[in-house]
Amino acid sequence: MLTIEKIRQYLGDEASDLLEFAQPKIAREKLQLPSAQFVDQVFSQSDRSDAVIKNLKRLYGHGRLGNTGYLSILPVDQGVEHAAGYSFYKNPDYFDPTNIVELALQGGCNGVASTFGVLGLVARRYAEKIPFIVKINHNELLTYPNVHDQIMFGTVEQAAEMGAVAVGATVYFGSPESRQEMVEVAAAFARAHELGLATILWAYVRNDVFQKGKTNHEQSADITGQANYLAATMQADIIKQKLPSSNGGFKSLNTSGSSYGKFDAAVDEDLIGTHPIDLTRYQVLNNYAGKISLINSGGASGEDDFAEAVRTAVINKRAGGAGIIAGRKAFQRPFSEGVQLLHTIQDVYLHKEVTIA
Repeated sequence: MLTIEKIRQYLGDEASDLLEFAQPKIAREKLQLPSAQFVDQVFSQSDRSDAVIKNLKRLYGHGRLGNTGYLSILPVDQGVEHAAGYSFYKNPDYFDPTNIVELALQGGCNGVASTFGVLGLVARRYAEKIPFIVKINHNELLTYPNVHDQIMFGTVEQAAEMGAVAVGATVYFGSPESRQEMVEVAAAFARAHELGLATILWAYVRNDVFQKGKTNHEQSADITGQANYLAATMQADIIKQKLPSSNGGFKSLNTSGSSYGKFDAAVDEDLIGTHPIDLTRYQVLNNYAGKISLINSGGASGEDDFAEAVRTAVINKRAGGAGIIAGRKAFQRPFSEGVQLLHTIQDVYLHKEVTIA
């Protein structure tokens, strides 16, 4: 278990700022916060069936964070999304689906998210041991020239038959293909709920126009916040989103005579601060005020994975988020180190001195 001193060490110069921030734009009292009773408090009043609620409880109840309201999920779909050789060359053991699921199990995760192929091949052995989340659509990189378009790789019925508790899907909001993706994924999510499966949306923003100078507004709080709101509208039960690194996307895209969406400076002034916890809290606000859990992505693997993972977890937790979905930082290293990294993330959520701002 991480000590608060070790957490501060990982945070470095940002430690006091991130751990002691206490004046968010949106008060925590306005949000549905993670708790052991979260699923009942939110979904018992919803249109979700008893079967969906049972599967949500199984997901929230598994692993080291079981029954805390927080989630730690291992996602490994990069073999399709980023190419298998590129994704697994640092540790070729993960070409084998068994090792992917074993990492999630020994890493203490609530669940494992992967492809039809990976999870289907080991379903009889593992589907009862750890919650399965089947990613039903992907963007593949073999089409020439490369495109950014999420396409279905199977059916919701297949996911249900292999014993999954949930399906996951991506929409590239802002892309030319996004409207068709929204229609397809919304239909798939409706079918998943009919079959008793929970739903998780990777609510990514993707369009070259969002790059303005050195700022990539694909990770701006206002743009990603609206993507989250659309995801919740599509009845995602959990939303995966990149940690925001900036704000002002709508403002930037409404300059020099251009017009995009709806923009009022008062939104930034009244609802979105400049602090990293404020930026992420705006994402939580757009998740129906926290009633749809926000899990932030762990990001790419690099030289400071443990420190970056702790920083992301601290920001997410203190903002009112519900966890981290970290893949590459865990599987692009030796197995034991991957387990350690997942435990490190989970320790932030288990630590009572890391509080919600």
